[in-house]
Amino acid sequence: MSVLVIVEPNNGTINKGGFELATFGKLTAGQDKCLVLVVGKASNAGDLGIYGADEVYEIDQVPVHDSAVYSKVIADASEKLSCHTVIIKANANGKATAGRVAIKLGAGLVSAANSVPESTGGQLQVKRGVFSGKAFATYAITTDKKVITVLGNSIQPKEMGSATSVQSLQVDVPPSTIEVVAKETLSGRAPLPEAELVVSGGRGFKGPENWNILLDLADALDATTACSRPVADADWRPHHEHVGQTGIAIRPNLYIAVGISGAIQHLAGVNNSKTIVVINKDPEAPFFKAADYGIVGDLFEVVPKLTEEIKKLKAGA
Repeated sequence: MSVLVIVEPNNGTINKGGFELATFGKLTAGQDKCLVLVVGKASNAGDLGIYGADEVYEIDQVPVHDSAVYSKVIADASEKLSCHTVIIKANANGKATAGRVAIKLGAGLVSAANSVPESTGGQLQVKRGVFSGKAFATYAITTDKKVITVLGNSIQPKEMGSATSVQSLQVDVPPSTIEVVAKETLSGRAPLPEAELVVSGGRGFKGPENWNILLDLADALDATTACSRPVADADWRPHHEHVGQTGIAIRPNLYIAVGISGAIQHLAGVNNSKTIVVINKDPEAPFFKAADYGIVGDLFEVVPKLTEEIKKLKAGA
């Protein structure tokens, strides 16, 4: 029996998030094999072997936007490869399919795991955040088959082997009942769930015409940009940049919040960041209570100065 890891390429390439999952799968497998199924074409799929995959399989032409079809493909692949545990990324597709996969396999499910499970007497002890990230709980999966979804940045990819060949996997892919009428592909810096540096803005910017101040800081740091929900709702920024309880939950090494008050709904999506820096002119802003470092000041004065200092430091490096 083996562990099966599901990896989705990004624009034809496996990125850091995929390698994280491979390492997570290998550490979870222990003495068992770690098998990785790449759903789609990826030019560097064989590199998954470097980060823990014992075998890499590839399947193409799967409508990942259709959770009914996608979950059937994952469940069938797990059965065909004789796997006792399925590991899926805790992204939009993972949230839509993991429950379906668990039902099809008769498996126990823990979502949004944030560390490698521990095996005890045939059970998996899986840790995840609860109460909007204010505490952690450990769940025991007692079923023979198990499904786990994993948050981005839960572990760092670890070189554990060498590149391997990629095998084609044949499973039945039923036709989708969903028609795709348009598709927009994001490009640029690391996707938010995988980003290690994130610069985020709120209503303190007063309007989208001032957002270049934040973008300049992000460029100086080579960071991914994010925003609060009111900013996305006002169409200042696209909704895929919204972080928080109703947006994307992130775990970067550094999160810089500019002009964001720090409502509990926003904190729920970012409070697992390793370091939080808050810039706000209101000394009573709730975000300061969660911050590791804070600057009380007008963002229109503070952020440009901070950007210039970062540029000077990088130029002198």
